[in-house]
Amino acid sequence: MLIVKLSKQKIQILKTKILVLAGLMLSLSTFSQKKWTLKECVDYALENNITVKQNKLNIDLAKKDVEIAEGNFLPNLNASSSGTFSSGLSQDRTGILRNTQNFNSSFGLSGVGSIFNGFRNRNTKNLAELNVKGSELDLNIIENDISLNIVNTYLNVLFAKENLAVARTQAEISTKQIERAKAQFEAGAIPKGDLLNVESTAANDNQNVIIQENTLNIALLRLAQFLQISNEGFDVDTIAIGSPSAALLYDSADEVYTKALTYRPEIGRAMLNVENADLNIELEKGNYLPSLSYSLGAGTSYFHQFNNIIVPNDNFFSQINDRIRYNAGLSLNIPIFNRFQTKNRVAKSRINKMNTELALENQKLQLQQEIEQAFLDAKAAAKTYEAANISLAAQKEAFKNAQVSYNYGTMTQFDFDQVRNRLVNAESTMIRSKYDYIFRTKVLKFYYGESIVD
Repeated sequence: MLIVKLSKQKIQILKTKILVLAGLMLSLSTFSQKKWTLKECVDYALENNITVKQNKLNIDLAKKDVEIAEGNFLPNLNASSSGTFSSGLSQDRTGILRNTQNFNSSFGLSGVGSIFNGFRNRNTKNLAELNVKGSELDLNIIENDISLNIVNTYLNVLFAKENLAVARTQAEISTKQIERAKAQFEAGAIPKGDLLNVESTAANDNQNVIIQENTLNIALLRLAQFLQISNEGFDVDTIAIGSPSAALLYDSADEVYTKALTYRPEIGRAMLNVENADLNIELEKGNYLPSLSYSLGAGTSYFHQFNNIIVPNDNFFSQINDRIRYNAGLSLNIPIFNRFQTKNRVAKSRINKMNTELALENQKLQLQQEIEQAFLDAKAAAKTYEAANISLAAQKEAFKNAQVSYNYGTMTQFDFDQVRNRLVNAESTMIRSKYDYIFRTKVLKFYYGESIVD
């Protein structure tokens, strides 16, 4: 009975292990079949991209510079100690010259601080704080570029998927045409040349499927590499596409530009550079002003003669206590002439400010031109997509009629292939215009400050 009971326990344990293993395999299979959404791709890239991580570390470094600048307001405090042993002819404690062995030691505590130094400490701190903001804006610029590139690469994957679907459909149609052409040839209805043409078209369509599969694999690989993950089992989900309409666009490029000026990190960074240049001018002008600093100190010493037997040596702690001394001092430095160094540095700082102001205007002009181009591109893409849909609908209807005529034998293989090729071209044009429309409108939303991952 005991043996049977143990056997049942083992069977139960084995069943449990099998269930756990099956669950694990199911979870792994589910993970491998996961399709990434556009938002997931962008979020993952912004969280894990190496360039983003490096720029976040740059922010941390800039914050440390602020702490270093704040430390300039505090005094330096140093402790010192020294000990010296000497042997030879010297005076003992009675004033008589004799060979002695002496030990001298000293202990000190000193502090030095600035009372006024031409506001350089204050301006240095302000510069460091501006650098923190600048590093944050640099990170925003990097994140925006990555987001836009992810969107573009993601759409390329969807574009390749739809092209592959069209290619497979055409290959299926060609395969069915071979069967029909063989039957017609065997019945003597068509010459062998027509059959060979059908087989050649089917071979080209099958080859196109392979080409489109490779294009899709490359697009998925590029997106996976952009995300810096393995492309094994990697796939993406589709996105909803609304109908193209003027309502999706903004009233004018100026409307988008006005909004972009208020939040675009490139503009903020250029404005910050102008502010930084102003502080650098003030920092250099501080060298015209006098500086005042203070010093405080305390010290003591100890002396011992090893072979002095006439007068006993003093106790160590007694000497340390008796010899304590204090000092305090002020130091004033007034600049009079320094070979025009300060004058020229101030002049250089002013020139640099003018340069940053021009850079700001150039950045604004560049942004305006980009938005104007993006506005026209989005408007044209919407119209092109709308026209492509109308053309595709017409070509689909024409293909249906052509199929009927071809099946009844009233249309030649050549004419049927012409109609089918026009349908393929219309489908390709529609797919291309659709994703161009999506990307162009997202670019416009990107400049306006709206989400581009929804």
